[in-house]
Amino acid sequence: MKTNEPANPSDRLESFGIYQIARQLFDDFWTDSEILMKDYRGRELMKQQVRSLDSICANIEEGFGRGFGKELPQHLKIARGEARESRGRYERCNHLLPPETISQRAAILSRIIGGLTKTIQTIENRPQRNPVTRHTSLVTLK
Repeated sequence: MKTNEPANPSDRLESFGIYQIARQLFDDFWTDSEILMKDYRGRELMKQQVRSLDSICANIEEGFGRGFGKELPQHLKIARGEARESRGRYERCNHLLPPETISQRAAILSRIIGGLTKTIQTIENRPQRNPVTRHTSLVTLK
């Protein structure tokens, strides 16, 4: 099995496009970090940026890992906040990173933010099943 293939092909997380984009952005940051490491101010920004970019992925992973109830939207909201933080930090790296890099990374983060927002709205607007009704119908079948 290739290393970039999901361990479980039926895992819904691996097919979540926003997650794949966030993972790629984290990988792309390695290149950016090489530039930032050359300046002491850049190193401080880099430390925070690696945490916030990692947190986007980690919160999506944790939300999916906890199931598709109320906790998933909460973790996606945290991931969205981290994406906003990361986008702002990229913009503050304008003294060290090339403008085209900042523009490209900010656009990707805007796409992540938009995708997370739409996913959150979709989940929260889904009609909730009423467990009492479900159990009541089982009782009437006896």
